[in-house]
Amino acid sequence: MRTRARDFRARRQHGASLIEVMVAVLVMAVGLLGIAALQTVALRNSQSSMERTQAVIQSYSILDAMRANVSAARAGSYDRGRTCAPVAGAGQVEADLNLWIGALGQTVGSSACGAIDCDGDNVCTVTVSWDESRGTAGAAAMSIETTSRL
Repeated sequence: MRTRARDFRARRQHGASLIEVMVAVLVMAVGLLGIAALQTVALRNSQSSMERTQAVIQSYSILDAMRANVSAARAGSYDRGRTCAPVAGAGQVEADLNLWIGALGQTVGSSACGAIDCDGDNVCTVTVSWDESRGTAGAAAMSIETTSRL
């Protein structure tokens, strides 16, 4: 009689370890999907951070070029509205601006544009703007302004 009771209990336990394994696999799959999503967000934020850093570097770059040609900068030759394409002309100012706009496109992205505005007190504001729709900030248009006295 005892053997039959043991057999009955043993039969009831069949498949229990299979269910435990399936639950463990499900929990691990959900965890791996979470890790993959976390990695995707981290890469997106890293790209956004790099674009912002490059925008700041490029704004300092044009300010340094303006300091190297300070007489033209103080005369307003570098002043430009929002510019995304190369500037026409063959002078040093145009060469500096074209190099800057080209560097913006290469480092920040093809949607990058720049603007320069200097006032009468030799205070210049450099604005770099670009499309940041891939970033997680929610705004598609990003802009960084750097102000310096020449």
